Amino acid sequence: MVLQLSAALASNPRTWPIFEGTAKAEGIEFVPTALHPSEIFWRQLRFADFDISEMSMSSLMMTIAGGDKRWLGIPVFTTRQMFHTSILVRKDRGINKPEDLKGKKVGVPEYQQTAALWTRGVLQHEYGVSPTDLEFHMERNPDHSHAGATGFKAPPGVTIKYIPNETNIGEMMISGGLDAVIFYIRGAAGNLVDRSRADLKNHPDIKSLFPDPHAEGVRFYKKTGLYPINHGMVIKRSVAEKHPEAALNVLKAFQRANDIAEAERREHTEYHADFGLLGPDAKLALATPLVRHGFAANQKVLEACALYSHEQGLTPRLMKLEELFAPGVLNT
Repeated sequence: MVLQLSAALASNPRTWPIFEGTAKAEGIEFVPTALHPSEIFWRQLRFADFDISEMSMSSLMMTIAGGDKRWLGIPVFTTRQMFHTSILVRKDRGINKPEDLKGKKVGVPEYQQTAALWTRGVLQHEYGVSPTDLEFHMERNPDHSHAGATGFKAPPGVTIKYIPNETNIGEMMISGGLDAVIFYIRGAAGNLVDRSRADLKNHPDIKSLFPDPHAEGVRFYKKTGLYPINHGMVIKRSVAEKHPEAALNVLKAFQRANDIAEAERREHTEYHADFGLLGPDAKLALATPLVRHGFAANQKVLEACALYSHEQGLTPRLMKLEELFAPGVLNT
């Protein structure tokens, strides 16, 4: 069986083996296409261009909750991050802690994107800052957004304004039109969706909300045990129903790819440890695999994602995980 597959390869050793062919799926020949995630999701949600692809977990929940049954999830999670630690703020707005964001104008590439979902969830649960406390300015217009494809409307009490096409988040942060931005995407060649180009992280007027983002990420993980998932994988429901073994075979291929990446990472860890560049605690931490595919290993973080989605009005009910994933992968 030949299936079209799309994933983002930038700096991701966990998908390279799939594209290179060193991690194969039994009975499946992939025709791979590497694209920026923003374009993958937009094309899938609007046109269903690929049989298998990366997909925003937030958008997957929203489409299924809204009755769009074209996709089934596969518990392969290609990217994770402590997204709330990426919040950037202007230095002249008196924003020195998360609570100071209340009443501020906040840029966001896409309100419904998973990175923004996690950031709002952490702000609400950890710092008492709810989405209704902020004024959101969204960069992606309806024609090039997940929202335009899913029919998203602003939840009750939440203010979302579209940024005019002639400007973008980066320019508005530098000019002072915005006070902060959550999950800034600096677009580049090949990204047909995101317009910002400015280097905000190194701009003299911009700073990180958290003085030590790494320490904040460690604090959050130790408290909650959550390592937020951003992108999952989906397969067309029509393909999964015609070939019930396909979803599981794709999962196994990505697990093999993940094993290859983990082996390389452990080799690098041992190399640095042998030269005395890592202490025993750091060596142990780096040797512990945090990225694992499969349903059971990720159930807790998926349940948190579904809870945040419902709390924030993106899904009208609390989604059951069994609704999101192909039946053949639920016991993995």
